[in-house]
Amino acid sequence: MSLIKSDSRPFTVIVEGNIGSGKTTFLNYFKQYHDICVLSEPIEMWRNCNIHNLLGLLYTDIKKWSFTFQSYVQLTMLQQHVRKTECPVKLMERSIYSARYCFVEKMKEDNLLPLPSAAVIDQHFTWIKQNANIGVDLIIYLRTTPEVVYERMLQRNRAEEKSVSLEYLKALHQIHEEWLFHKTLFELPANVIILNANLDKSIITDEYIKCVPQVLNRTMQVQA
Repeated sequence: MSLIKSDSRPFTVIVEGNIGSGKTTFLNYFKQYHDICVLSEPIEMWRNCNIHNLLGLLYTDIKKWSFTFQSYVQLTMLQQHVRKTECPVKLMERSIYSARYCFVEKMKEDNLLPLPSAAVIDQHFTWIKQNANIGVDLIIYLRTTPEVVYERMLQRNRAEEKSVSLEYLKALHQIHEEWLFHKTLFELPANVIILNANLDKSIITDEYIKCVPQVLNRTMQVQA
């Protein structure tokens, strides 16, 4: 697998948002289009890195495992970005950019990631941006309120998320807002479409339909 930049890559769309913002539901909607390669966040890889549940370890002792976990997240997201596909469109749940700009940044703010460790991640991230084919053409921001995603998180009851607080979700929301809504924090690798992801699943499809032409890169025939 070559990491070196080239012009041959699919039209790449990344779906960003807070924990519980509905990214999986969004991706599932677009699975009906056969010319899209849909890549979910590689959670199962994070739960099984040579039998080690790094996601579980992170939530058990975030200060101890933050560098290990984020290093592996950066690797697995890089693998998603450079993964080959015959489809003209690639739709990814989160990205190497949000891993750095949202989650690593939050760990730095909370002094959970020592500055030398953060420097290692940054050096690797900078090299990847300069040398790997991780271009993005469109960002979909599933904008939610922290209170809504907190309730959704409680309902889905993932074991690793039991220690996630509303305060943490509020802080993570603010970082997403500054990056993707106000556009005052870090670079934007592509234009952003903002959707109201507070809506219930029964009516959220109307929001998805708004961005179908853009996700399909306007040139593809929309299939029912």
